[in-house]
Amino acid sequence: MSEHPFPAPSTVSEQARAWLAFDVGELAYPAADDTGGWLAMAAQANQSTARRFPIADLPVTVEEFEADAAVGYAAKPHGADDGAVFLWMHPGGLLVGGGEACRATTARTALSTGMLVWGVDYRLPPLHPYPAALDDAMSVYRRALRERDPSQVYVGGDSAGGNIAAALLLRAKDAGLPMPAALVLNTPQIDLTESGDTFQTLNGVDNVLRSLAPTNALYAAGADLQDPYLSPIFGDVSGFPPTFLKSGTRDLFLSNTVRMHRKLRAAGVAAELHVFEAMPHGGFGGDTPEDLDAAAEQRRFLAQH
Repeated sequence: MSEHPFPAPSTVSEQARAWLAFDVGELAYPAADDTGGWLAMAAQANQSTARRFPIADLPVTVEEFEADAAVGYAAKPHGADDGAVFLWMHPGGLLVGGGEACRATTARTALSTGMLVWGVDYRLPPLHPYPAALDDAMSVYRRALRERDPSQVYVGGDSAGGNIAAALLLRAKDAGLPMPAALVLNTPQIDLTESGDTFQTLNGVDNVLRSLAPTNALYAAGADLQDPYLSPIFGDVSGFPPTFLKSGTRDLFLSNTVRMHRKLRAAGVAAELHVFEAMPHGGFGGDTPEDLDAAAEQRRFLAQH
């Protein structure tokens, strides 16, 4: 990690400025056919996430569950109602974030939302490329609909999880399944072609994220990146439920988010867009005033619907 070349503005909190002071730089990806290298990269990232977000002392109960062949983690804050459930898809560039990392981030999402969260531990490449992740999400969604009325089911995801969440609704609609009560897309990775403007204008400005073209190709495994199940921005979103979208002015995926917002609005979907000052991909680390403001907006939205 190196010093970031773009100075942090005075318009954000001191904690946010500290987060913006450093740059993760470019990642060195394994060769496309280096399965061992990809698995090692994923394992290292997952271990780092699990260590960063310990859950042993958090006021939340986390239990593993299965839905057909899919695996997930049910995280419930102490004292929370379990009537409604939020199906949440973890971030990780369509490569990492599973296993203990998924358990940890699901627990944090439950505390942030204050509700029961089912974190889908969807399968990932290189061993399980597309459509394995989407198959797993569908299995968990079908289970949720068997156990609850659609008005008590919410779907969302962060970054790569936003891809799976939006693709899930496209596939559920195509299968004739009812839509959930609401959808949450936090800086979603919904265009694997990376065709939006900010993939150019914010390349290097976002201190957290660079192009994910190598992992996009690994995930797609030869399938057309413009397929709506791979890049939901190209899908028919008519009939989608009310949708919450979040991004930041330094987020590489800002174009993804604003384009999806306009697409939803054009289709007659009630969609609200929240763009935060100087925020890079994923936020400022989770505990800044800006992050807490974003979490409060998401809680308000979920409660409203």
